[in-house]
Amino acid sequence: MNEIQMRAACEAMTAWLSHPQELGRAPAKIECAGEFDLYDMHYYIFRYKKTSMGKWLIGVCGGYEGDGTEHCGHVFSEMEPYEEDTALEKAVALVETVRRFWMERASEAEEQKENTGAFAGFVLLSEPEWNPQDLVTDLRMTWGIDGEVNEDSEGTVVFVQTDDMMAAVSLMPGPIPDGEAEQNAETNYMWPEAVEAAKAHKAHLLVAVLGTDADLLEKGKLFVKLMACCCNQKRASGVNTSGTVFQPEFYRDFSMMMKEDTLPLFNWIWFGLYRREGGICGYTYGMTAFGMDEMEVLDADAQPEEVRDFLASLAGYVLEEGVTLQDGETIGFSAEDKHAITRSEGISLPGSTLKITF
Repeated sequence: MNEIQMRAACEAMTAWLSHPQELGRAPAKIECAGEFDLYDMHYYIFRYKKTSMGKWLIGVCGGYEGDGTEHCGHVFSEMEPYEEDTALEKAVALVETVRRFWMERASEAEEQKENTGAFAGFVLLSEPEWNPQDLVTDLRMTWGIDGEVNEDSEGTVVFVQTDDMMAAVSLMPGPIPDGEAEQNAETNYMWPEAVEAAKAHKAHLLVAVLGTDADLLEKGKLFVKLMACCCNQKRASGVNTSGTVFQPEFYRDFSMMMKEDTLPLFNWIWFGLYRREGGICGYTYGMTAFGMDEMEVLDADAQPEEVRDFLASLAGYVLEEGVTLQDGETIGFSAEDKHAITRSEGISLPGSTLKITF
């Protein structure tokens, strides 16, 4: 046995167990109970006790390459009883569990990377008609943005070009496929007619902002300006973005916050709310476009608007300050205000989300 490597593994196992979300302190006793190789890496089996008189529990730490003392992150315990006859079998199972966890996290990170900076949305139209020149005029008069109408065999497109971004608006002469608008409209608790408007739309404007080197906040602002001006089209009947369908007037009015040098938070992020037996639940939808995790509040003993405002404050802080919230940390708006952060499988949304205690 490599004694130096084993001691490093023991220290790593102890540190992991000391985390507030695990034992919250160092184990009363810990000792190496074996070693094995898996996936061309070396692992150590540990048995430990929560208290000096407690039962032995099993944990594993690895994998190590060669004689190195840096493990690959496979440190884990489900705090199951240690039994000598099954220790190796259980340790291998623990490694497989933690490997799956990190592989899923890597897959989610890759997916989040793909979603970062993806600013695209749809403005619903009651008829397949629009006036591109009116859109160009609105962009110039409202935001000082120069647009250009381009007509070719594919149809008419309004282009906007800046130093590091390009945007396009084009007519799609049909409803959004697969009933997406109707499904999203069901989440808008502030607009009773949302589903009706979604079902009735006959066409939509596709709005997309491109530019891999562009600042994400600036990219998001340009997106909102384009979408808001599209809301001035005579046939505009809804705005399908951020997992819901907004009322055109709502979307346009909130875009005006940018005139006061304020982030258009309520254009970017939908703050979903619903009630279940434990209380009010809320979630964000739209943070991933900025490379951030979505957030959830679960079973809060509060009014719906309190949960919404709480999430809005968190989202605004994260976006304005460029802060990345981490699993196991706390966040608060004063020295006494502490809210625990846990990253786990989403309840309201697919993938992992940050659960924030209310």
